Amino acid sequence: MKTNRQEFPGPTSTVTRLHTLCRALPIVVLALFVLQLQLFVPLAFAKSQTAEQWSLQIERVDPAGANLEPSFSAAIYENLLQELSKSKQFKQVFRSGDRNANDVSGLLVLKTVVEKYTAGSETRRAVTTISGATKLRVRVQLVTRDGHVVLEQTVAGNVRFIGSNLRVTHNLAHNIAKSLKQSALPQPTQETGKDSTLTP
Repeated sequence: MKTNRQEFPGPTSTVTRLHTLCRALPIVVLALFVLQLQLFVPLAFAKSQTAEQWSLQIERVDPAGANLEPSFSAAIYENLLQELSKSKQFKQVFRSGDRNANDVSGLLVLKTVVEKYTAGSETRRAVTTISGATKLRVRVQLVTRDGHVVLEQTVAGNVRFIGSNLRVTHNLAHNIAKSLKQSALPQPTQETGKDSTLTP
């Protein structure tokens, strides 16, 4: 009569299986980690992309007491529109007096006042790098419709080397856009009302 014997794995076989499991475990953990990144990182990115942004209305530049040519004020204004639209920091960028901004919630108004202007010389800059620089310094404010000042900074721009004097307006607008981009702004609110005035 034949009897059926049940064979059990020996100690060596069990140890081998344990070693195989131990080697496979890091791979499984890594695969789970990668899967988690694939699931949650796009979700977090999507949330950050859909976070509510301020809209911005840019007022005309106030030359104040500076002896600034009208062409410079106009150039600063146009360059601000270009640079701040390009920065993607704001949901919408409106020109001064644009009626489409009246019904927009979460609107900030950018006010720019010239504090100091030094007229340079293109000819002198071409001869020497020591003198002839064109310099502009302005005070910028971001204010809400109800007059609350969200941000106030002094920003400068200059042309020290070869280049048109009007190049200073582009450099200034670029520096303003960069400065605003690096600033922490509060979350937009659903305020409404008339545009605010520049605080002293």
